[in-house]
Amino acid sequence: MEGTNNRVICPVVYVKSGMVYINRDCSILFTCPDNCSAARYYSNQGAEIFAVIEYSDSDAEHEKNLTCIKGLVAEAEIPVFAGGQVKRFEDVKKYLYTGAEKALFLFHKDTQEKALPEAAARFGKEKIVCVCNGVQPASQDIQEYVGEFCIIEGLGELPEGQYHYQLVSGEEAVAKMSKKVLSCHLLWNQLKTNSDGLIPVVVQDYRTNQVLMLAYMDEKAYQHTLDTGKMTYYSRSRKELWVKGLTSGHFQYVKELLADCDKDTLLAKVSQIGNACHTGSYSCFFEEILKKDYRAVNPLEVLTKEYQTILDRKAHPKEGSYTNYLFDKGMDKILKKVGEEATEIIIAAKNPDPEEIKYEISDFLYHVMVLMAEKGVTWEDITREISNR
Repeated sequence: MEGTNNRVICPVVYVKSGMVYINRDCSILFTCPDNCSAARYYSNQGAEIFAVIEYSDSDAEHEKNLTCIKGLVAEAEIPVFAGGQVKRFEDVKKYLYTGAEKALFLFHKDTQEKALPEAAARFGKEKIVCVCNGVQPASQDIQEYVGEFCIIEGLGELPEGQYHYQLVSGEEAVAKMSKKVLSCHLLWNQLKTNSDGLIPVVVQDYRTNQVLMLAYMDEKAYQHTLDTGKMTYYSRSRKELWVKGLTSGHFQYVKELLADCDKDTLLAKVSQIGNACHTGSYSCFFEEILKKDYRAVNPLEVLTKEYQTILDRKAHPKEGSYTNYLFDKGMDKILKKVGEEATEIIIAAKNPDPEEIKYEISDFLYHVMVLMAEKGVTWEDITREISNR
């Protein structure tokens, strides 16, 4: 992990009145050159952790800031720490409910210490990060309730050991992270190239595994990818190095690079900005040649497709639709059905035949998805929450 004095560099932004700033006094708005959120931008620059500290003078502003943080977390590809205005245990819960992996406590605010014991008991100390101000190390009492500690750059230096992160803002964070080179388990000379000294690269979206494109690398492109984290290829038509997105802004940030069993083909899993194809299509593979009917078995793919159908029914009601019947009857009816289906699962579980419980779980998941659609919760929200645990 990249760090200064053995501390992990953690980019930090500040949120006030629902706006994102790069400095503590909230005078400089964050602007992203890659057309993505701050969290995703810093992830693409090589960050492993991202932090958000919010300031609010009222409950209304606090709620507005929480909505902003939720948006940042939704775009994040790395763990997010969030906090700033902790006055009671419920505030910690709200930060974690934005999807943040851990809640930030500001050590120099006495009011925040009072919420520590209950928060640690409810969520576990591993969900709490304490931000120290560089004046004194944390007391033993505080250490009992805190999993990790960090300091904000510019507010002093503290002894090594218990302090794990260094919060850095603005271009300083990018500068520090740019010194990091991706670790590599295979050197170029260990790969097998074709007669032109090139190796084909299949490119996938790291989140969905959708194939985006096929390109080629030479040794310089391979090394440039490792040095910058941006997918770089060799253009066979122009006969030159090609940083994907340099002219269009549609960069590809590498998440994983794999070689096949013969080491003559690479698979790159990337975070794609914009579209991969020059035609404007997200993927270069869209010309259908043939298609057979088949049953999808990927769990998330099946659930996502069913969820999209439910959303479509909500947006475009269809006469006689059971889904629209539930939406029309409202939340109480939806909750009643969720409860009934949960009970059916319990009853089915007492039956030694597994077929019945499969049927009941399927019914339950359908009604849960109706509830999710009604509350604006997606499967991505659910899977992110599960991965945080």
